[in-house]
Amino acid sequence: MITLNIEKTLGFISKEAVASYESKVKAAQEALEKGTGKGNDFLGWLHLPSSITKEFLADIKATAQVLKENCEIVVVAGIGGSYLGTRAVIEALANSFSWLQEDKKNPVIVYAGHNIGEDYLYELTTFLKDKKFGVINISKSGTTTETALAFRLLKKQCEDQRGKDMAKKVIVAVTDEKKGAARITADQEGYKSYIIPDNVGGRFSVLTPVGLLPIAVAGYDIEKLVAGAVDMEKSCGMDVPFEKNPAAIYAATRNELYKNGKKIEILVNYNPKLHYVSEWWKQLYGESEGKENKGIFPAAVDFSTDLHSMGQWIQEGERTIFETVISVEKTNHSLSVPSDEANLDGLNFLAGKRVDEVNKMAELGTQIAHVDGGVPNLRITIPELNEYNIGQLLYFFEIGCGISGYVLGVNPFDQPGVEAYKKNMFALLNKPGYEEESKAIQARL
Repeated sequence: MITLNIEKTLGFISKEAVASYESKVKAAQEALEKGTGKGNDFLGWLHLPSSITKEFLADIKATAQVLKENCEIVVVAGIGGSYLGTRAVIEALANSFSWLQEDKKNPVIVYAGHNIGEDYLYELTTFLKDKKFGVINISKSGTTTETALAFRLLKKQCEDQRGKDMAKKVIVAVTDEKKGAARITADQEGYKSYIIPDNVGGRFSVLTPVGLLPIAVAGYDIEKLVAGAVDMEKSCGMDVPFEKNPAAIYAATRNELYKNGKKIEILVNYNPKLHYVSEWWKQLYGESEGKENKGIFPAAVDFSTDLHSMGQWIQEGERTIFETVISVEKTNHSLSVPSDEANLDGLNFLAGKRVDEVNKMAELGTQIAHVDGGVPNLRITIPELNEYNIGQLLYFFEIGCGISGYVLGVNPFDQPGVEAYKKNMFALLNKPGYEEESKAIQARL
């Protein structure tokens, strides 16, 4: 199981202060369980892992097999929660250079619909010109600008390139059960489709078909992923005492640090495969807690890389930060430092040591330096990177976020601020229905 250690925060906050959150955390847990808190119509993720059936996973795997048999490339079209969880899991588990290697078993997964970059989309559609590709279109409404625009391009290209009959076979929709443009298109075109549950928000949706289908297409074991999440669901349940519940302790500790002026949480990894876990986590916590002029700002760094850039600011900048470090105990491969007769780089003192031993000492040395420099450190330990442990990590962060948001006093399940840029963009583009907004914004310009 993954574990949480808060010892390196206790020079900044007290164990008693963290323990004093027990009643607040219990109230937050009860609000989640009973559905009495804000945003209670978006609690479908809470017991999602334990509700997933073998039959459901078998159906996902069958669809994944169709895509595997008919595609070299599968484009996952989605943005935010419809994309980040998928990419987090796949890149945590994949060979770092898999996109350069031929894999006859599993298609290469690429991404679209998460930006409006014309060069990006041109380069993607050019890359796909001579490829057997399919699309997983992930959108509840089907009208999210970034994803809808990308899907319009990809749908036409797939039909033109592979024929309408094959396109129907290799385009899959993950969307609303009954309404929206993506649902209408899927029904009219005869695409295989999956439902994004109404009561699961995008940033909590990685264990729905939103994430499970592309992860299965990439060749990873979704049964083990779900099993890890199920076990973490049990470990963070209402019946688990506060001091033994890792999500409860995490929520309490970060809120106490926030109360003491630590306004920024930096998620740190020492394994480059975890970069997109950080990107997913940033959305999960930023979109959930950044409300009512409150909330910890979620940032992330990849160490040791960013020790040569952001490391200076973290060590000696404004003391408004704390770090949550994800530490992977065991690597999947072994590589030792060779000896060199000339020793011009001065590294013979490392000869015979595992590369990971060097990395672990960088991690320990950094932790000591940062704590000495006034930066509290939490540490999440993962035994190794595999589907089971990643499943645990995902659910740990989800339930920790739900608890933490309620302790903070905000609705962790809405995102009203996200709509502000959309209204302005639609007004500037003269979208039908935005005539008054268009006049107003043009007057301002």
